[in-house]
Order: sequence, then C-alpha cells, then structure tokens
Amino acid sequence: MGSMEQFFYVGIDLDDENAVISCYEQNKKEPETFGMVAGSEVYQIPTVVTKKKGIGQWYIGDEARRAARAQGGGSVGALLSLAAAEKAVVVDGEQYQGEELLELFLRKLLRLAGGLGREKTPDALAICVEALDRTLANLFMNLGQKLGIPAKQLLLLNRRECFYYFVYHQNKELWLHDVMLYDYRGTRMLCERISRNRRTVPQMITISGESREICGADPDAAFLRAAEETMKGHIVSAVYLVGDGFDGGWMKRSAAFCCRGRRAFVGKNLYSKGACYAAAVQKGREPWNYVYLGDNEMKLNVSLKVQNKRKEEFYSLLTAGENWYEAAGECEVILAGTPEINFWLQLPGSREAKVEKLRLSDLPKRPDKTTRLRITAKPLSDCTVQIRIKDLGFGELFAGSGKVWEYKMSL
Repeated sequence: MGSMEQFFYVGIDLDDENAVISCYEQNKKEPETFGMVAGSEVYQIPTVVTKKKGIGQWYIGDEARRAARAQGGGSVGALLSLAAAEKAVVVDGEQYQGEELLELFLRKLLRLAGGLGREKTPDALAICVEALDRTLANLFMNLGQKLGIPAKQLLLLNRRECFYYFVYHQNKELWLHDVMLYDYRGTRMLCERISRNRRTVPQMITISGESREICGADPDAAFLRAAEETMKGHIVSAVYLVGDGFDGGWMKRSAAFCCRGRRAFVGKNLYSKGACYAAAVQKGREPWNYVYLGDNEMKLNVSLKVQNKRKEEFYSLLTAGENWYEAAGECEVILAGTPEINFWLQLPGSREAKVEKLRLSDLPKRPDKTTRLRITAKPLSDCTVQIRIKDLGFGELFAGSGKVWEYKMSL
C-alpha cells in the first residue's frame, strides 16, 4: 500500500439473482464483505425490491421477500435485465422504470457499505457483471451519475477481470503456478484457468475457460470429472469454488481431488473483493507488475494516414489496451484526392496492418481540399469499431451537406 491517506473503495458483484458487496479502506489488509445481517456470513443479497403498501418505503434482498410475503404481494427481481431492457413494472399501483429500481437497489447497497451513520460516497465504485456490453456500460454510466459517482471513479469489470485482480493479491504460494476457478450456478459450470508468463515484463496473464453442463443425480462425480479434465497437464497451486451450485455439502471425492497437493477455497465474495482490488490498482494505489488484455480492453489500434505540414504521419483514433466502453476517437480532416479514406487496423505488437478503404459515395463535387470531414470512432466491443464520417463542407465557401456515412470494421 502507498501512503496512509484515506481511501474507500466499493466492489459490487451483480447479476439477476444476487449482489455481493465488499469494501476496501486504509488500515485493512483485505476488503471486507457485508451481508444484510451484521456478523452473518451470508453475503448474497437477492437482487429484489419491494415497496411497503401505501408508503414510500422500499426493501431490498431477503427483507424485500419477507415484506412481500407479509403483505401478500410479490417482489420485483431480475433488476439487471429489467433495467438493461428498459422495461417498466407496476409496483403498488405505480409504474417504475427498471433503471429506477436498480438505482434504488444500488443506493441501499452503498448505504450498507458506508456503515451506520456515515453516508459516504466511495472514492471508486467497481461494478462487476458476468459479461459487459455497450448496453450495460451505458446503463451503469447513467446510474453512476445518479448515485453521485463521477465517470472517472466508476469502474466496470467482468468476472474474469475480478478473478485476475483477486488471484494476484493473494499470497504468492497460491499463484506460483496456475490457478483454477470453478463457478457453478444452476446446471452450468464455468471452468477458468489463469496463468502467467514469467518471461515478459510486465508479466502477461492469460485466462482460458470453458462452460460445462453439470446435471444428473451425481454432481460429485460430474464435478470430479470436470476438475480432472480441466487440470490435466497443468500444475495448479490453488482452486477457487464460487456459486450456489457448491452449496449443500455434496462434495466428497471431488473435494479430495481439488485439495490434493494444492489449496482449495469455497466462498461467495471472490468477485466483489476482486473488484475492490481492481479499484486499488487502477487508482494507482498499488504497484502492479501484470498485464491482462481481458474482454474489456481494445484489441486493436485504429489510425488514419494524414499529411501534417507536408509530411505523412499516422493519426491514432483508438489505442489497444484502453477500456472499449470508455474509448472514443474523433478528428477533423480535409479531404485531398479521391473521395475515400483509409483506416489502418493493427493488433498491438504486430507489424502487419489491415487497411480498410471506405468510399464516400454521393459526396458533393467540390474542388480538391475544400471538403472538411469529421471522423468519429466508437468501439462496439473489444474488437469491433463503428466509424462515422460527417461532411462539414468548407467554411463559407461550401455549405456542409450534412451527409453521414457509417461503417463497422473489425479485425
């Protein structure tokens, strides 16, 4: 840890079933996880809200379910999907947007994390979901503003990234070799393996995984088979088991196998703690000698070849390694020669580039170098980019036609 100044980071792991919330602050060796009942080890808070009939009082989690039963009504669940789909629901005779209900849920979670009598806004809020897309990214950016958390203090991560930050914050003997994560919910088990390349500086981290169906009468045998097959040929230092599927004390032979020559852990708060660690690293509070190009980092560089003061140079619109949901590039150029623009797409560290030639069909005829264009590049995912080109004309000589060309490109 760096200097001892105050910091307060909150990590929330969120899906349609449950939320888990952890906090990390100075003087703490590791993040602390909060349940709804003080001192209890039940960390999962069901993603559910209910309103008290006739009064503006709301409940979340198990409290919401109890209140709903007591007043003979239902509660609203699956808040993440509801908000992402921009759906509305009727509660106690009034209509509410899914986003409003998710905001209410998150607000109450943050209050829980802040502790009694200290309404404090986190210095960083890291939200972890299973997979991030443009819709969820926009949703959380909006919610962050409403919760009073500026965009630069909001981190959006997927579960793989939180796993990565969690693992390399543990004692070294636990990640000396590869580390396995088994995430078992419903009938689906995600088997992920994280490994590091010790020869590179910083060390390059890779995560590879597969999804398996675990059904049938004997989960112990099915999990044993999955563990044996996914660890085969790898030296594994530690195994982490997360998800409701591991509840119920059915692991016998599979548990013995996981513990053979390595440490095994079972718990519900790996992702929320990992999110807290991510905040600490990204806020520059901790030295970090690893790099992981996960699903949220741009995988390609996008640039234009331009003439600047008579010499040719590349102008970079998007850079690999940036978070794709935050990245955006824009520039204005004056068109010379034919009405087409070449974009150069390149993988980081590669000499090869793919050149995409975009023709501007129906561009108004004007003398050479009298057409100004605004070019905007916005990522749609880690390897797909939306390019938008707008004709701005040329000052008072030529009015802009307002024409817009849109293209999608990917490597």
